[in-house]
Amino acid sequence: MKNLEMIKELALAHGPSGFEGEVRKIIKKHLDKEAEFSQDNLGSLICKKTGSQKPPRIMIPGHMDEVGFMVSSITKSGYIKFVPLGGWWDQVMLAQKVNIRTSRGDVTGVIGSTPPHLMSAKDKEKLFEKKNMFIDVGAADREEAESTLGIRPGDSIVPAVDFHVLSGTRRIMSKAIDNRIGCCLFIEVIKGLKDISHPNTVYGVGTVQEEVGLRGASTAANVIQPDICLTVDVTIATDMPGLEKEEPEIKLGGGPVLTLVDASLIGNRGLRDLVIDTAKRNNIPLQYNTMMGGGTDGGSIHKSGPGVPSIVISLPTRYIHSHYSIFDYDDYQNTITLLIEVVRLLDLDTVTCIKQEM
Repeated sequence: MKNLEMIKELALAHGPSGFEGEVRKIIKKHLDKEAEFSQDNLGSLICKKTGSQKPPRIMIPGHMDEVGFMVSSITKSGYIKFVPLGGWWDQVMLAQKVNIRTSRGDVTGVIGSTPPHLMSAKDKEKLFEKKNMFIDVGAADREEAESTLGIRPGDSIVPAVDFHVLSGTRRIMSKAIDNRIGCCLFIEVIKGLKDISHPNTVYGVGTVQEEVGLRGASTAANVIQPDICLTVDVTIATDMPGLEKEEPEIKLGGGPVLTLVDASLIGNRGLRDLVIDTAKRNNIPLQYNTMMGGGTDGGSIHKSGPGVPSIVISLPTRYIHSHYSIFDYDDYQNTITLLIEVVRLLDLDTVTCIKQEM
């Protein structure tokens, strides 16, 4: 599997919302001499690849941040209290290993709570809330946590996991697939366009703070003033027990997913048709999604300036916003091909027609 090490490096990087610096450095390393770099004032990384024409400006955002946590306080007994950065379901958090990033390095701990053996029968029936959880780093007291381990309020926290290619498959399991895989996609597109003529300027953008309100997407769009936005992200795969009645099914290995509508964006009709026709012409499998909860960077970007025709192309992924997610490598490769072929068609006349059809 080509570029597996790049996917691994980005997925395992420490980068919750507001702490994306490590991810930014890795993207710049992989696009060294392939793109021109700049940043907005929130830290979103803009990677510019100029083609045969400067306009139109094609923005391909993939957010750098992952869901994580932040240290809020340290108890007298040395336990770490925390707040979420992004959306976490309480049920997936307990007994999971985490890394706290301090000025001295990473400190490993485990998310704990009151043992069920000491709970009442009524309390056992309730979902244990994250506000009552803590992280145990083995410190004897607050002094040891602060002075010896170097933990401070405001330090960032991410899941402590390994990267796996699941045995006998082309499926990959790791943290932060949402949305380091989007960063990998725009890196691959820019590299793939190196020796291919494209009638536009492409901006691959690693946005910040998507998981806490699409913040970097807004500031980056103000800098770029794009004509078209092709947001790359993940979407929820429904090919699992308990979701058998979902229609249409979104499955791993079924190809990239075109989001027709979500809670933040109605996909542009002209871009939708261009993507569908391009996929058919190149024999790329394509799935469709209508998810009326949640959103992506496209929800912010399409409202910037005078408005930006936008769509979302996603990778089907299981178990997002947890310690481990799973995606299919063939979907990844098909998404790269689809994006490159769509970019090659977005000349000034085509973009003008798409804008006029809005």
